[in-house]
Amino acid sequence: MTPLLTLTQWLSPGFPTGAFAYSHGLEQVIHDGVVTDAPSLELWLADVLRYGAGWQDAVLLVQALNPGADLDALDATARALQPGAERLQETLEQGAAFARTVAAVSGRNLPARALPVAVGEAAAPLGLPPEQVVALFVQGFTANLVTIAVRHVPLGQTAGQGVLARLAPIIADIATRTARSTLDALAGSTLAADLAAIRHETKDVRLFRT
Repeated sequence: MTPLLTLTQWLSPGFPTGAFAYSHGLEQVIHDGVVTDAPSLELWLADVLRYGAGWQDAVLLVQALNPGADLDALDATARALQPGAERLQETLEQGAAFARTVAAVSGRNLPARALPVAVGEAAAPLGLPPEQVVALFVQGFTANLVTIAVRHVPLGQTAGQGVLARLAPIIADIATRTARSTLDALAGSTLAADLAAIRHETKDVRLFRT
């Protein structure tokens, strides 16, 4: 039970990674009128989960959990997968904050890495099933973006929680499939989300770092 509680603590909204400051390009698509309500948010996030960073980060996380994983190579791969400066900033800054805080709490030496690799390195000694680790990680990523939409679309809290509940089967499916995956499973096809993140880099006024 203690390892699960530890992981839940690390991946909770209260853990100081600064996730609330990163919108993954969602601020841009809200501004553009692409995401305007619960159904459009659900559609947008479902694609990001299935075909974008949700899937990619899950694959990287599983590989980082493997005994003897080449964490430096995985970190380099995670960096290379980022489509623009802000998305790179997002994974590096959150990964550094995550590793720093876990190191301070646990006394372990954890270097700054891209977020999914940092989480994998920290979580590996917990001995939890990869499927469980991935599910909680992707759930946390999704919940953060739902919270951003609740505040800035805006959506009601109940509508936001409804979106998160309806995305749960997708999160569970990603966890199940990536738990048995190799690096060959890495793929991405969310051009609209990637372009939104790139366009956000040029915004004169912004609420979020990404």
